[in-house]
Amino acid sequence: MTTAAPPRAGRREWLGLAVLALPTILVALDMSVLYLALPHLATSLGAGDLQQLWITDSYGFVLAGLLVTMGNVGDRVGRKRLLLIGAAAFAVASVLAAYSTSPEMLIATRALLGVAGATIMPSTMSLIHTMFTDRKQHATAMAIWMGCFMGGSALGPVIGGAVLEHFWWGAAFLIGVPVMVALLVLGPVFLPEHRNPEPARLDLPSVALSLAAVLPVVYGLKELSRNGFDTLPVIAVVAGLVAGHRFVARQRGLATPLLDLRLFGNRVFRAGLLLTMVAGLTAGNTLFVSLYLQRVEGLSTLQTALWLLPGTLAMLVVIQVSPLLTRVVRAPVVIAGGLVVAAVGFVLLTQVDGGLPLMITGIVVQSAGIGPMGGLCAIMAMQAVRAEEAGSAAALTETAGELGLATGVAVLGMIGMAVARGGAGLVGALNASAAVCAGVVLLAAALVVRSRA
Repeated sequence: MTTAAPPRAGRREWLGLAVLALPTILVALDMSVLYLALPHLATSLGAGDLQQLWITDSYGFVLAGLLVTMGNVGDRVGRKRLLLIGAAAFAVASVLAAYSTSPEMLIATRALLGVAGATIMPSTMSLIHTMFTDRKQHATAMAIWMGCFMGGSALGPVIGGAVLEHFWWGAAFLIGVPVMVALLVLGPVFLPEHRNPEPARLDLPSVALSLAAVLPVVYGLKELSRNGFDTLPVIAVVAGLVAGHRFVARQRGLATPLLDLRLFGNRVFRAGLLLTMVAGLTAGNTLFVSLYLQRVEGLSTLQTALWLLPGTLAMLVVIQVSPLLTRVVRAPVVIAGGLVVAAVGFVLLTQVDGGLPLMITGIVVQSAGIGPMGGLCAIMAMQAVRAEEAGSAAALTETAGELGLATGVAVLGMIGMAVARGGAGLVGALNASAAVCAGVVLLAAALVVRSRA
């Protein structure tokens, strides 16, 4: 008996993907657009150093902590409905952030933006899973989605700089309002609805435990990257791991858990999560690249963002091409080959004394090599799950990336700062960070080839 091929997406689905690109770019952009606005708003609101840190981090902390919960909520109440609710909340919170009158108000509104962002990201990825059932079309759509996310992250500082040339700092937050209004108008027309046909009650203790697991870990890792080894961040990480253990134990005892742990029994999905974490971890090297460009080469923040664009563009191109390569070469070979290329790029970054051209070359090569892993791992993870699991799978994939990035910044930050304090300075810190990343990606390449995920 021949199994019928899944239906291919048509014009409506591709238009729906264009609609989903809008919030994807914006949520990523909102993570980085604040970089240039921070000095302006700090002066205007009188924000101290600690308040500036929380203004920057509250968005990412809350977003990372709520991804798993919101992925599950989308499966239960409907992914399109949750996306539209999140879009409306994001628009309102953006206006509140733009017109904040105190540091505390801005911290709170940034946290609200994180809540809204957490509803948007799993919804967009899981809706793609619903709209594109043909595997080749799904791979193409996911590559476009990933490209939009990466592009938003890279363009944040550039757009922020352009806006701040002509407007006050609050305008950086207002960028998102027309985008979300467009989503609210176009979403009901072009996006399908999908939910779990047998939804169960949301287990609130599981929600609390998931927050207690993710937030302290992300906070602790970020603090370790900023200030080196200290007691409080270590306690936070340990507390998060303990809460994570309790979370897992509770899920095993629930008939309808917040997170279906059977997903981890899927070898391909598990490999996709691991590679997503590795991609996030190596992105932590960007910290030292940015510091080097600003402190050693003397570039402004905007100039630094522009110099980093070639690497981002290289990654975007490779992310789009990688699904096409897998039609003639197996995905593990494409990923492993890319990781070897990335290792070459990281080795070039250990030779930064060769000047800015060599450094930019290293960034481009490294970014292009990471591209296949950055794109295909999410495709692997999502194609390995059933439609009713898409929301939870999307949330886990994005959480893995967040934790990988936080871990990378912390670990590479501590290693680099230790080398810098040892007398090698910022150049030595970048060399050490890049060398560690080269080793990590080569190890990942070996594991991919061996497991044939």
